[in-house]
Amino acid sequence: MRSHAAISRWALALGLALGPALAQAQQHDHTHGGTPPPPAALGTLHFPVSCTPEAQAAFDDAMKLQHSFWYQAADQAHRRVLERDPSCAMGYWGQALALLRNPFSPPPPNALPQGRALLEQAQRIGAKTEREAGFISALTFLFAGDDMPGHRARVVQYAQAMEALSGRLPDDPEVAITHALSLVMAASPTDKTYANQLRAGDILEREYTRYPQHPGISHYLIHAYDVPALAHKGIAAAERYAALAADAPHALHMPSHIFTRVGRWDDSIETNRRSAETARAREEVFDELHALDYMVYGYLQTGRSEAARRVLDEVARYAAWTPPTAIGGYALTAMPARLALEYGDWETAARLGTRRYDVPFVDATTHFARAVGAARAGRPEAAAADVEALRAAAAALQGRDAYWQEQVEILRVAAEGWVVFTRGERDAGLALLREAADREGRTEKHPVTPGPLFPAREQLAEMLLMTNRHAEARREFEAVQQTEPNRFRAVYGAGRAAELAGDRDEARRHYQRLVQLAERADAPRPEIEQARAFVNQR
Repeated sequence: MRSHAAISRWALALGLALGPALAQAQQHDHTHGGTPPPPAALGTLHFPVSCTPEAQAAFDDAMKLQHSFWYQAADQAHRRVLERDPSCAMGYWGQALALLRNPFSPPPPNALPQGRALLEQAQRIGAKTEREAGFISALTFLFAGDDMPGHRARVVQYAQAMEALSGRLPDDPEVAITHALSLVMAASPTDKTYANQLRAGDILEREYTRYPQHPGISHYLIHAYDVPALAHKGIAAAERYAALAADAPHALHMPSHIFTRVGRWDDSIETNRRSAETARAREEVFDELHALDYMVYGYLQTGRSEAARRVLDEVARYAAWTPPTAIGGYALTAMPARLALEYGDWETAARLGTRRYDVPFVDATTHFARAVGAARAGRPEAAAADVEALRAAAAALQGRDAYWQEQVEILRVAAEGWVVFTRGERDAGLALLREAADREGRTEKHPVTPGPLFPAREQLAEMLLMTNRHAEARREFEAVQQTEPNRFRAVYGAGRAAELAGDRDEARRHYQRLVQLAERADAPRPEIEQARAFVNQR
């Protein structure tokens, strides 16, 4: 398969500094300053607080922003609350809430002491109602410690506190909505009953009948249903949220969590395009990059490689950007790795020179791509350093972040599988890929990513195909489509495996699906031509 020079150019750009002046300007403009006053299309809500009328109006505006995870603007809006009423305890609660940034990841370390100070000030002022005291008390759990391993337990405590408050105030919509979000935050990634998500969904669906214009309800329904087994329940929320809060970059992006889960690639691409454009206009770099990563993923599943490469060329301007959170660099490492891996461009994958962020699970994406690329290009010995880097990354996360440690371990096991397989130890390679697939199947993806960098079960299926175990390969390719529907490589692989097994009807069915997925492909791709030729046979 031809090399994608644009990937290499972009990866090289990520390894170069843009110069101190430009880097400082980007850090100022795009991470902490310059957020313009929020526009109006953010939904409708009323969150009563015991403050002056002027502060109450500002608080409602701030919570519209917060419910769409527009943190910088929400922080500024809560400051305006306190300018209008310095005795408004909930204004300090709101500022602390905004410091959490994305609640599905630990808060930035420097945010923890700031949040504690804000909540202590709220407590000194004193809550004027049981409800406000409950909100303030519950949030203190999320700021109660600086140790990363304890964050998970603090999230569970927060959810328990919100549940207790909801029990005391069962008719309060903001308590119910916040409780529902806390349930999704506390959901275990290995709980395949999805008990927390289903409880949250029930709460939010009930509140939606009362407050259909509330931005948090549609937003959190999407998060609640952002798992393969529940994604169909989130379609209605996905279809309405972007229109409800059309000026919030994150609101425009969120529908793609469901669209990705159900394989609606064109819808995902379009909503992320709007999100990225809005985020760029608002100077919200993380939101822009997050949307572009999802958009690139959609392009790759529809055979639009030129469109994906144009995105990579555009974001090279953020090569020296300093992410405000540990997870901030994920999209910048994932996009070039995705393009090389999805197109089977193993040589380019092996040479990726993406910038290091010194965040183990972020840098692991590049190490995985390089290790698999080198092995599948026929140079297993060249993968050794990157496999060891994956091992070191997992070790660095031990005792600190169990979720990401397991995700990195899955990458490491899969990479080792390709190394030993290429050396001729085929059974050992298959065993390792099966282990990686089973471990991946026991957990869930993180919201930061549209999907696994390269699904382990899909890798197993490709390895089975390479060993002429066609029927087994087809079963594994079809299993991938149960959790990652309409993935290009899985659909093609199932068609190819069926064809080689002599099942022409099944081959035709999968190939027809591939042709439909790739009807807007913008560059030649052998898989598409092969599928089209098979479908057109009499």
